[in-house]
Amino acid sequence: MSNDMQLDLLADLSVTEPDLDAVLHQVQQWVEVGWLRALDRALVQFLLDMQPHAEPLVLLAAALTSHQLGHGHVCLDLAETLHNPDASLSLPPEGQQAGHDVRLPSELLRTVTAARWAEVLSASSLVARPGADQQNRPLILQDSRLYLRRYWNYERQVSSALRERLATRMSLPDNLPAQLDALFAGSRQHPDWQKLACALAARGAFSIITGGPGTGKTTTVVRLLALLQGPAVEAGQPLRIHLAAPTGKAAARLTESIGGQIGSLQIDPAVRDQIPREVTTLHRLLGSLPDTRRFRHHAGNPLALDVLVVDEASMIDLEMMACLLDALPPRARLILLGDKDQLASVEAGAVLGDLCRDAEAGRYSEETRRWLEQASGQSIAGSGLEPGDDRHHRLAQQTVMLRHSHRFGADSGIGQLARAVNRADPAAARQILSDQRYGDIRQYSLSGERDPAWASLLLGSDGLPGYASYLQQLQEQRPSPQQSAEDPVWEDWARQVLQAFDRFQVLCALRRGPWGVEGLNQHIAGLLHRRGLLPEPSGWYEGRPVLVTRNDYSLGLMNGDIGIALRIREPALQPGEQERLMLRVAFPRNDGSRGVRFVLPSRLTEVETVFAMTVHKSQGSEFAHALLVLPDSRSPLLTKELVYTAITRASAHFSLGETRSGIFEAAVSQPVRRISGLALDWAGP
Repeated sequence: MSNDMQLDLLADLSVTEPDLDAVLHQVQQWVEVGWLRALDRALVQFLLDMQPHAEPLVLLAAALTSHQLGHGHVCLDLAETLHNPDASLSLPPEGQQAGHDVRLPSELLRTVTAARWAEVLSASSLVARPGADQQNRPLILQDSRLYLRRYWNYERQVSSALRERLATRMSLPDNLPAQLDALFAGSRQHPDWQKLACALAARGAFSIITGGPGTGKTTTVVRLLALLQGPAVEAGQPLRIHLAAPTGKAAARLTESIGGQIGSLQIDPAVRDQIPREVTTLHRLLGSLPDTRRFRHHAGNPLALDVLVVDEASMIDLEMMACLLDALPPRARLILLGDKDQLASVEAGAVLGDLCRDAEAGRYSEETRRWLEQASGQSIAGSGLEPGDDRHHRLAQQTVMLRHSHRFGADSGIGQLARAVNRADPAAARQILSDQRYGDIRQYSLSGERDPAWASLLLGSDGLPGYASYLQQLQEQRPSPQQSAEDPVWEDWARQVLQAFDRFQVLCALRRGPWGVEGLNQHIAGLLHRRGLLPEPSGWYEGRPVLVTRNDYSLGLMNGDIGIALRIREPALQPGEQERLMLRVAFPRNDGSRGVRFVLPSRLTEVETVFAMTVHKSQGSEFAHALLVLPDSRSPLLTKELVYTAITRASAHFSLGETRSGIFEAAVSQPVRRISGLALDWAGP
């Protein structure tokens, strides 16, 4: 064969693209080895039914786009995917191999460029461009980002609704500076970011107050509500204020926190009485309809409110945010509270993170700076903020980041460690962990499940709470079986056991594997049983802690609620029948009271044992001692946001358990990057 013929053949091979049979075969293979979901394959089949001769590159892109949604990405970035094609699948942990017949996406896309991929997608009848007729086209290609049409619509809805709200200016209370001075009398912060946040939020229909743990987000919003409600009460038309959070656990914590804050306010009792204390979940607020993705409240049936405050907003996914904005009356105020640096939602989207892209830098325009200083009496000169303008940083004009932690000061190891992790500085984080000056953080190298240090950590030692404390409370403080079922001693005992359990929690990055939730729950239950603290851990047993995994409005239980199985005295069901001890699951009530409800185990169909929980599930919770156990292999799920979130769940003590060196440093060095177009909508020049 001549050199020219060889070159021609190589040129033909260099532009070879995967054919239809190859793509369909690999999609099936990926599902079988667990790299792709059956749901993603079903989408490919759906598209084939619509278009039997669909281009292979379109089907491959659709499968990867669907799979990316499962990883929290709103869309598939073509150029980003081609930079690292194999990251678009759920590949196994390092060291595990699939069968020899399974090819990687990098092999299928070896000769494909972003321009060529976009060209093929644009020519397909299955793909629409923004502004074009989208009827019967399930995919949308915007620039180099491919969306499922529903998620493209969600993103457009959120962006459009926020632009409308940012353009809306609300009436301000008379004599705003004097009222702010009264609400923040005695403040020693310069500048007082809480006061600045109140001023900025008061003027807009939409605002964001972000900050780390202990920076006073709840304190700020309670004063903001007093500021807004005062003139309304005086005019005889109190504002309809609602408080919400993404999960039942977060709602319960805010209910407890906000009640204390309201009680300490030095304001007119008539105004205080019009600030709500009860927090509901977003699903309950919107009125979720059974077996659908829809809600009772929407644009055609909006919520009856004037002000809505949503806490733990980092947990809100794109779909929920679109539904929430759709259900808000046009003139209602929306205030989002949350820590922008925490883990994003489990579902697709990192809405708060996308919206807070300028929060650290400030990016206030000169007009906003002057207004803020005039309204609050606070100078922000010399605060290290970067300049901005109303055109390119419109969202920043209604965003305030609280910067002073009242919980974690300079002498707090937890605070210092969280800040180092947030900076993605593994060397500094390791040095802080090793610094003996900090008594609130510790590190442990765990050689295996039978490591004595591991058992000591779980049980509690060196003054740190462990699981032995709640089981001792359960056994040693148990009421006499002769106590009447009506005696409040049973509820008091259950409350004390729940509070003792809540002091310590094992946190995991993964669900599966020996150091994931499933493996650790079995191991911890077995260890406690061998120590004589638990009965045989099978089925329902006394002392079993459980986590509710789905809202159950009939029982008044929310996703994230934690209960413990206890034997309590039950009243007689019929005349002449004896009272008896029965196994019931005790849950704290979500209404801000100190009450406890008891539920039959048979009624709890959506629960799991919770000696260990994922860091994701821990959001909205706080524990006196949090133990983060890292696995022995790297994973895309191990990120600095996950480590930061775990650290900030601890109020008094944080422990890091490592099963392999280098995993902590790798996690701290790896930030989450959720792919979406929302952040680009608010990008500066």
